[in-house]
Amino acid sequence: MTADPTPAEPSVFSRIISGEFPGRFVWRDPDVVAFLTIAPLRPGHTLVVPVRQIDHWTDVDEALWLRLSAAQLAVGQALMAAFQPVRVGSIIAGLEVPHCHVHLVPIRSESDLDFSRADAAPDPDRLDQDAERIRVALREMQRP
Repeated sequence: MTADPTPAEPSVFSRIISGEFPGRFVWRDPDVVAFLTIAPLRPGHTLVVPVRQIDHWTDVDEALWLRLSAAQLAVGQALMAAFQPVRVGSIIAGLEVPHCHVHLVPIRSESDLDFSRADAAPDPDRLDQDAERIRVALREMQRP
C-alpha cells in the first residue's frame, strides 16, 4: 500500500458525500456510500465509493476494501432483484474522478459496459425511481 496523501481539493464524490452536491444515495454507512451515477450505462447504474477520498483502489487498505466489497455485494444483489438483469457488471476504471469507486451496472450483455454509450442527460424522475427500486430491494434484504 502506498501513502495516502491528503488531496489538494475535494473530489466531486467527496462533495456529493458531504451534501455539497446532490446525490441519489442507496447505501450509506460510516465508511462506504453508494449512489446512482449521473451518466448511467443502464438503469440502476450505481457507484460504490469509500467515504474517505482515496484516489486509486490499490491504495485502499484491506479493512476498508472488505467494507467496500460487502457494500458491492449487497447493492449488486439489490440490483439483481430490482432490475432482473442477466448479470450485474462490476468495473473499476477510475480515470474520470480521482476518488476510488466501483461501477455496478445491471447488464444484458458485455456491450452494456461501453462507457461511450452512457446517457449524458438521463431523466431525473427515472433516476429517482431507479434509486427507490434499489432502496426497496435493500430494505427487503434487511440491509441498510
